[in-house]
Amino acid sequence: MLLKIAIFLVIFSAVFYLIKLFYPFLQANVETWHKRRMDNITPKLDRMFLDVALNKLLLIDVLSPIVSGLLGFFITHNLWVSLACAGIGLAIPIVIIKHLEFSRRKKFASQLVDGLMILSSSLKAGLSLLQSFEELAQEMPNPISQEFGLVIRQMQMGVPLEEAITKLKKRMRLDELDMVVTAMMVARETGGDLTATFSRVIYTIQERNKLIGRVNALCVQGKLQGAIMSVLPIIFGLFVYKVNPNFFDIFLKDNFGRALLLYAGISEVLGIIFIRKLSRIDI
Repeated sequence: MLLKIAIFLVIFSAVFYLIKLFYPFLQANVETWHKRRMDNITPKLDRMFLDVALNKLLLIDVLSPIVSGLLGFFITHNLWVSLACAGIGLAIPIVIIKHLEFSRRKKFASQLVDGLMILSSSLKAGLSLLQSFEELAQEMPNPISQEFGLVIRQMQMGVPLEEAITKLKKRMRLDELDMVVTAMMVARETGGDLTATFSRVIYTIQERNKLIGRVNALCVQGKLQGAIMSVLPIIFGLFVYKVNPNFFDIFLKDNFGRALLLYAGISEVLGIIFIRKLSRIDI
């Protein structure tokens, strides 16, 4: 008994000494890694006009893998599953931010035609382009009002129009907005009529949206078939395991069986990727 206690104390002392020895190195690397993640996340939140304190971001970034790992351990009582869940938890904040960016761009694209109509009507009423932007920012909801409000503030601070709308194009990264910005800059350089330009761009965007709607409707069948074929092997495997739990013993206990399971999993993932690629058409 005393020998076990002595061995435990020696191991504990050695681990404590190693942690103390490498603590400054580990702390510096962790702080550098967190700083890089915050430098990647913070500008994206700023572009979406989301004001989140840095200490809250750090807290979320630290708690996300810890909570995910603990949930994985409590559900499965498996250390490896817990570590995998912790790794997934590291990616959760990035995935959420990407989803927010996608939702914001999608909402901006749906508001763009109405915003161009307001700009065209304001220009026809005799307002300047800056005043037309102000009307758009007042009449339209977020996010388009926030983005054009930022353009207005930049222009009031002396930033040229071309630079301000180019920054807007880089922030949103939309094909429709690229079309609008290009048409606006060409019309200003050549002295063209902006109202007529906006009318043509509105018509082009509307026709493009109709074409995209038709293509998506035609691709629904392929996407649905892909989803069914992706889920069917998993459902069938669960059904067989429920009926006969020992059916998969040969796959789990034999090296060749485990290799076949790994091959099946990789093939399943590749099949899902290929089906999604084939059922997606870029216009």
